[in-house]
Amino acid sequence: MWQSIDVSDVFSSVDKWLTVPEVGEVLGISPGKVHRLVEEHHLFFIVRDGVKSVPAHLIVDGEPLPSLPGTISVLIDAGFLPQQAFEWLYTVEDTLGHRPIDSLLAGRKSEVRRIAQSLAF
Repeated sequence: MWQSIDVSDVFSSVDKWLTVPEVGEVLGISPGKVHRLVEEHHLFFIVRDGVKSVPAHLIVDGEPLPSLPGTISVLIDAGFLPQQAFEWLYTVEDTLGHRPIDSLLAGRKSEVRRIAQSLAF
């Protein structure tokens, strides 16, 4: 099952998007393998104007952001649906003072996962 969500205001800060074929080009893999990365939570896409799009900043040094799959797993284990997990990553978290994705991009996955675990419902 592919995880995709409709465009939401929480993603308005994303300045560059890549289509699935573009992600494949960047990573040197087929679009089918990009879908596999999405299934395994190494990446996610949302549907923008009918096109599956990945935030470009999820590709770091030619690879998917390493902290993303574990963080999404923690959120899902805490009771989030994949769509809710993706939106939470892009919503300012009061205890952080910024969006969790910003902490992940800065290499601070522990603080994000600690907060995510405390959100279990």
